[in-house]
Amino acid sequence: MMEESSVAGTTGRAGQGEGADALILLGCPQVPVQTSAALYLAHALSRAGIRPRIAGTPAARKLVEVADPERHYAADLADLDGCIGEMAEGRGGYRYCFAFIHNDSGVAYAATVAAISQAHIVAVLFGEHAEALAGEIEFPCERIVAPAPHNPLPLKRRIDEVLTWVASNQ
Repeated sequence: MMEESSVAGTTGRAGQGEGADALILLGCPQVPVQTSAALYLAHALSRAGIRPRIAGTPAARKLVEVADPERHYAADLADLDGCIGEMAEGRGGYRYCFAFIHNDSGVAYAATVAAISQAHIVAVLFGEHAEALAGEIEFPCERIVAPAPHNPLPLKRRIDEVLTWVASNQ
């Protein structure tokens, strides 16, 4: 049985948030590709030796929990606002932050992390407004843009391109 963390907002294994190398931010799961792409990214990061932490809204976390009940890919799952609060207080730094963005609030979350951390930000823009949202970003970051809202393969291909770069910089 998995031991649950007592850190506020965390629903992952105890102690997993400490020492995570990459943060995966998940906002509202309105666009279907988000959950599968996030789990794929967590798996790929783990295989590259990068420990991921997934932070999301309550609905996004529930979808991840249902999709990965034994936590093979989402071993460390946290509340999005709680995780950002920890970072703002100087607790919990990450080398990389992959922010899944399909609306304005996703841009705001990514901008907040860019402002309060030293993480290399990768904006993962998806859904029908991905191109327009990419134009709204005014902070330094890598951009993965895939307008497909239902088919995760275009997003997966773009993630793979960035992961090649990330893995080579370890």
